[in-house]
Amino acid sequence: MKSENDEVEAKTAPLGHQVIEGYLRTLDSSPGVYRMLDADHNVLYVGKARNLRNRVSNYARPHGHSGRIARMISETSQMMFLTTRTETEALLLEQNLIKQLKPRYNVLLRDDKSFPNILVTKDHSFPAITKHRGAKKRKGSYYGPFASAGNVNSTLNQLQKIFLLRNCSDNDFEGRTRPCLQYQIKRCTAPCVGKISKEDYADLVADAEKFLQGKDTGLQQKLAKDMAAAADAMEFERAAAIRDRIRAMTSVQTAQGINPRTVSEADIIGLHMEGGQACVQVFFIRANQNWGNRDFYPRAGADIDAAEVLGAFVGQFYDQKEPPRQIILSHDIDDRELMAEALGEKAGRKIEILLPQRGEKAELVAGAVRNARESLGRKMSESAAQGRLLKGVATAFDLKAVPERIEVYDNSHIQGAHAVGAMIVAGPEGFVKSQYRKFNIRGDDLTPGDDFGMMKEVLKRRFSRLLKEDPDRTGGTWPDLLLIDGGAGQVSAVHEIMREMGVTDIAMVGIAKGVDRDQGKEEFYRVGQRPFALQRNDPVLYFIQRMRDEAHRFAIGTHRAKRSKAIGATPLDDVPNVGATRKRALLAHFGSAKAVGRANLADLKAVDGISEKVAQTIYDYFHEQG
Repeated sequence: MKSENDEVEAKTAPLGHQVIEGYLRTLDSSPGVYRMLDADHNVLYVGKARNLRNRVSNYARPHGHSGRIARMISETSQMMFLTTRTETEALLLEQNLIKQLKPRYNVLLRDDKSFPNILVTKDHSFPAITKHRGAKKRKGSYYGPFASAGNVNSTLNQLQKIFLLRNCSDNDFEGRTRPCLQYQIKRCTAPCVGKISKEDYADLVADAEKFLQGKDTGLQQKLAKDMAAAADAMEFERAAAIRDRIRAMTSVQTAQGINPRTVSEADIIGLHMEGGQACVQVFFIRANQNWGNRDFYPRAGADIDAAEVLGAFVGQFYDQKEPPRQIILSHDIDDRELMAEALGEKAGRKIEILLPQRGEKAELVAGAVRNARESLGRKMSESAAQGRLLKGVATAFDLKAVPERIEVYDNSHIQGAHAVGAMIVAGPEGFVKSQYRKFNIRGDDLTPGDDFGMMKEVLKRRFSRLLKEDPDRTGGTWPDLLLIDGGAGQVSAVHEIMREMGVTDIAMVGIAKGVDRDQGKEEFYRVGQRPFALQRNDPVLYFIQRMRDEAHRFAIGTHRAKRSKAIGATPLDDVPNVGATRKRALLAHFGSAKAVGRANLADLKAVDGISEKVAQTIYDYFHEQG
């Protein structure tokens, strides 16, 4: 409880520009990063400066600021400073802190997922071509980024038709005794069972890499000659196969649409702003080929200009991503040369940030801006409709305010096996897939198929984490409404666990199938109230059904992935120094993993390829386990 002295001190404490002015005595002209904090120590803004004293003195002026900056200054109760050796270091540190702290008054990039690449592996005698996302740890050649998994999958599908390279795992490759379906449908040359020589397969790999590098000009002519030669030799089946490869190659080139002549490696970034909202469209150009585009919606505001939005986007977008050699922008940004220097320093090579006025690059930027304008128009229309639906949800469930964040929960299992819980999130922007969460059900004391117990475990884990990580509810991760797939029993179970954790102010509704489990006759359950239904043609009912179905889809997908992984697993997978070849030898000798676990040391040594040391490792593993 605050004392009277504390209250007097709070009332007389300096505010806004007075606080900022007090720091000027301790600042010099060093470059660095500054943070502005409110009375509750929440970070309001992160900025960088070539000269900290000069930059901070601008905020100390009582007048001449935009509405947003004036509000920020008025809320500032303290500042923090970090000096750096150079302004470039300050810029990199600023972007890193913005992404970590997510200050209220900075422009924020909200969707920052990694992008998929195509990987041609180089740690196997018969390289595979596959999709890759995340850190580039495996030895191989990486091609990308592609705008989406869909772009990668489509390209891989066509590449398999053209070059017939394998996409199976190394374990599957080692375990094959006859060709798989990919060979039967002419998508692979079956190197796993010797249908192609190592040298001929290496030629296909080299051709595929030339294609991905944009050096495929002679490849189609070569294939055309091979097709003609096969036809002349009356090898019509081989000629037809080559014809299909040529068609697949043409299909890839046609699907790419934009294939610039003068731009070999660049990201084309176009910005459109309207009504205080912004859309940034990024086209990925690699090897003179268009590898897709993605739209982003950074958090902006009505009084933020294009230079600040785009500058913040570029800094945050490339914070954890490797930039291309050229970044081509629709609008200029502050400190463009400094940003190029900072990105180049991090990438270890020269990076250019260009603002073209004419020619092919300007045409590409104009296309990106047009896409950004159209995307923002669609999103604003969808947001308006979403806003009406959220108001309808508030009315239907007697909520005190329109929900900003709805969390929907569902479980999936088969008679209790491979049980998972799933949470999806919806709000003013629609489904927020970056916030989806899955929960592997751990409860050993649960009865198989105990849906109530599973739901209680999921909610307990979810809100225990929220209470630990965001007890003040300032991080935007606390829900305004919980939707539970189930009726009175599920709602009662969730209410019980929430009450135990002291979280009693979040609205909760159960969704149960109504009469004959007919969609459209759903009944809604709330604690202490009678169930009710909505009209069948009510848009709010369709909206709730869509959220429930999305949660169910996510739960089912997670469950299937867990089940598939478990089906393919054996106890031998975890034994040190036992790879695919040794595992196959052990299973062939003993018949099952269980029999391997029961085998004595002498029997293990008798297996072909199992040394005395490895046999001892296997024996020790199973006997320590049980």
